[in-house]
Amino acid sequence: MGELESSDGMDVDLLAASLRSSSADLATFVEVLADKLQDALPGRVKVERRGRFLGKDKRVEQLQCDLGGERYLLAARGGTVETRRAKAVRGVVLKTEELPLDQWIDALARDLAVEARTSEQARTALEQLLSAR
Repeated sequence: MGELESSDGMDVDLLAASLRSSSADLATFVEVLADKLQDALPGRVKVERRGRFLGKDKRVEQLQCDLGGERYLLAARGGTVETRRAKAVRGVVLKTEELPLDQWIDALARDLAVEARTSEQARTALEQLLSAR
């Protein structure tokens, strides 16, 4: 993938690298990504965690991030992740495609950068994601 940059100078490759910075350890990657996205985009990210009833160690089981007309979904199960991108219009999913993790991260980074051009919240979110490396 060549170096992508949004029109306002946001380096999409840098963002994608930041998002996948923990991907060597898949469990840590999922936790870090969920925390980064939840902090950066409150109200647009839903995270479902599972763990023991009274235990403190709750792990991300599912993540959903809504950006414009795209919904990014990640499901973590038994040391593996399943990543999908869905086209949603007014909350109704029209099309869903399964993507390899690297492509999912790249697409998420591109859509975050596009969103940042029109939304102050998304711009702030990108800055937080990049600074939280």
